[in-house]
Amino acid sequence: MTRSAGEAPSWGEGVRFAFGTLSVLRVRVERWDRAAGGRAMVCAPLVGVVLGALAAGAGALVDWRAGGLLAAVAAVAVPAWLTRGLHLDGLADVADGLGSGKPAEDALRIMKQSDIGPFGVLTLVLALLAQIAALTGQFADSARHGALAVLTAAVAARCALSLGCLRSVPAARPGGLGAMVAATVPPAGALAVSALAGLGLAAAGWADGWAALRYPGALLAGLGAAGLLLRRCVRRFGGITGDVLGALAETAATAALLTLALIGW
Repeated sequence: MTRSAGEAPSWGEGVRFAFGTLSVLRVRVERWDRAAGGRAMVCAPLVGVVLGALAAGAGALVDWRAGGLLAAVAAVAVPAWLTRGLHLDGLADVADGLGSGKPAEDALRIMKQSDIGPFGVLTLVLALLAQIAALTGQFADSARHGALAVLTAAVAARCALSLGCLRSVPAARPGGLGAMVAATVPPAGALAVSALAGLGLAAAGWADGWAALRYPGALLAGLGAAGLLLRRCVRRFGGITGDVLGALAETAATAALLTLALIGW
């Protein structure tokens, strides 16, 4: 049955919107508007669970055959492939925009260009090296710990998308995915989904006893880092864009992995 444009979208439509825009997984997106986009950003952590599980499985398999370093590379490569490098591209573009030192309008124009400047290249390389280095240590400890770290990073990245789309955060410019989903997520929704994600991660690591709390702790650290970047981008650009959302996701994932590496066992 066709739903009218003014009718509130179902959660199923929000989930399909989320998977259709945040992954290469083929789903039928039946509704494309701000209401559905808001539901999608609340549901974004579900995408993180699925992509994280796939990446964790790939990392554990490679770890079994080739060791922790290649397992870490595989675990980073799989989500990049499953998202067409969308978030990594956003991170590089935002680094170029922030690093340009130009007024907001010019910085946004730089971010829309197809090429990547020196700030973007440097940030991208450092972020990927940090992720691989942190995951190498987790897989060196055990395949299970490596897999849980991958899952934590993937979920943290998508919780950061909910944070970036809070109703208090405007779009930096009209048009594009950023404008579609900006200011669509109620604070209670973002808080609830992050809390559920933290509880789920703690439950996934239950075999470690109290040490399982390191996973929701890493999630919180990732969201804290993403929140700082979000604040900087809103002040610098006047709001969010699709690139900013991608940068928030990669920042949260990287910070979560670094936190796990620093906490140890």
